[in-house]
Amino acid sequence: MKPQPILTAVTDRIRQRSASSRQAYLHDLDAAAARERGADRMGCSNVAHAFAGLPANDKFKVVVQRAPNIGIVTSYNDMLSAHTPFATYPDLIKDEARKLGATAQVAGGVPAMCDGVTQGTEGMELSLFSRDVIAMATAVSLSHDVFDAALMLGICDKIVPGLLIGALHFGHLPTVFVPGGPMTSGLSNSAKAKVREQAAQGLVGREALLAAESQAYHSPGTCTFYGTANSNQMLMEAMGLHVPGTAFVNPGQALRAELTREAVRTVLGIAKANGRFTPIGRLVDERAIVNAMVALLATGGSTNHLIHWVAVARAAGITIDWNDFSDLSAAVPSLTRIYPNGTADVNQFQAAGGPGFVIRELLDAGLMHEDVLTVRAGGIREYTRVPSLHGDSVMAWADIGPSRDTEVVRPATNPFSASGGLRLLTGNLGRGVIKVSSVPPDRHVVQAPARIFDSQDQLLQAFDAGELDRDVVCVVRWQGPQANGMPELHKLTPALSVLQSKGFHVALVTDGRMSGASGKVPAAIHVSPEAAAGGALAKLRDGDVVRVDADAGTLEALVPPAQWVVREHAVMPDSLRAANGVGMGRELFAAFRRNATLAEEGACTWL
Repeated sequence: MKPQPILTAVTDRIRQRSASSRQAYLHDLDAAAARERGADRMGCSNVAHAFAGLPANDKFKVVVQRAPNIGIVTSYNDMLSAHTPFATYPDLIKDEARKLGATAQVAGGVPAMCDGVTQGTEGMELSLFSRDVIAMATAVSLSHDVFDAALMLGICDKIVPGLLIGALHFGHLPTVFVPGGPMTSGLSNSAKAKVREQAAQGLVGREALLAAESQAYHSPGTCTFYGTANSNQMLMEAMGLHVPGTAFVNPGQALRAELTREAVRTVLGIAKANGRFTPIGRLVDERAIVNAMVALLATGGSTNHLIHWVAVARAAGITIDWNDFSDLSAAVPSLTRIYPNGTADVNQFQAAGGPGFVIRELLDAGLMHEDVLTVRAGGIREYTRVPSLHGDSVMAWADIGPSRDTEVVRPATNPFSASGGLRLLTGNLGRGVIKVSSVPPDRHVVQAPARIFDSQDQLLQAFDAGELDRDVVCVVRWQGPQANGMPELHKLTPALSVLQSKGFHVALVTDGRMSGASGKVPAAIHVSPEAAAGGALAKLRDGDVVRVDADAGTLEALVPPAQWVVREHAVMPDSLRAANGVGMGRELFAAFRRNATLAEEGACTWL
């Protein structure tokens, strides 16, 4: 199918905008790829140190026989459900590598924190910056420079973007991403949300709330809602960085283990020694980035990726912005209904057709680039097929066929809506984004007096006191990267949902983030420039009428222009400034806060 004009137009302008930086990136990539193997290039002491811990046979293979050596970077820990499955992966990978005449080493580990654990706590202020820490840890892991290829073991919110940013700084290495899969379905996401709202109203106590949460989050694997973690997996499929169909196979299945072995076979197949050399820095080009953006929009994915994918693109010498997302969103149909944009979880999504169905529909509609590199010889079309296991180890992929549940996934000819779920908002308050895929159409426009808060706790205190039982635009400022690390404000969702269910017109406006599971309350988020960087949110006062208009794409303080232009910016309260960055290790991230770019620039700390 010939690409749609909007796909071509957005890709072309990204390519033109990025020409010099991309050329410089590829120049450095080619120089790194042209070097001799590390084991041949380095001094004997260096080589001896690198392989001292290998079994004798592996040491002989990599040094004497010059066998390919795979570097494993892992986010394993046994505290967090999504990362627990990775415990067994290194031994399995090494076993498969040996069968294929290669070797593998765990090059290093990266931290993996869970926003579900830190939500609403001081620890959440490390969350966004953990992405760049993960990128740096990936670079440290690969800096030993004795690897011919790499496998990235990661799955959740900041982990995959961080691994990808780090891998792109070693863009000369062929690289495959290896996920762990979602946990099986427990308490439905809608039932969980209902209990949370009841708890916010004091209708149920802590015991009932904890019981519900524990039924929802109950076993190894990612959470089953379509938040940032599972959006990551959709994007990895759309970029051709997974073994096809790997994203949503549950942990513990025989198929899951064989897909991990297939990742070893796949990455060795694109190593330099095997002829189809496909380094990750060549694979992740402008077309691959646009394909990921389209997949995000078509599935109503996480708003966090409007920050993360800007940073990912920059790591490959490519510059994208929110205009690119907005223009694509206007033309990309919404093909899925997965919680919070529907009632299905990712296991139901997988059963109905999953990522492969969506990718096929987008390719056939001319809304994804088909002429892209992937880690597989068959290109992106391979990602429209579903894997299965025959016997103990025979892998096969088959056509997905039609949707098995049109309440969950639909063809591009009959979408849930004609446009994607993300909108750009602009106006005298700055630039922000809003996710409307789960917001009722009659709530796309909210105009009401503002109530200004300097923290999310202040908002919750006002809610508990009954001060918000009215039409209101809640403005939570001082939540950007430079102020306090841009935490997610997901713990506000139950309270705001209660207000909306009472019939009030309610919206949130913030320079912070919402969760990848942000739901039915309209939220203008990532407002940039942030208040701490002189953004217009610092000019708002209690009672100013604010209009959040997702249909028109505007975010306005309805203050007379003559007054607005001369109004002074508020200053972050001294008490808040003193508290920010103290405790829970936040002192260590002071340089990150000082140097972070704006949200629309990816909130990067390494530029």
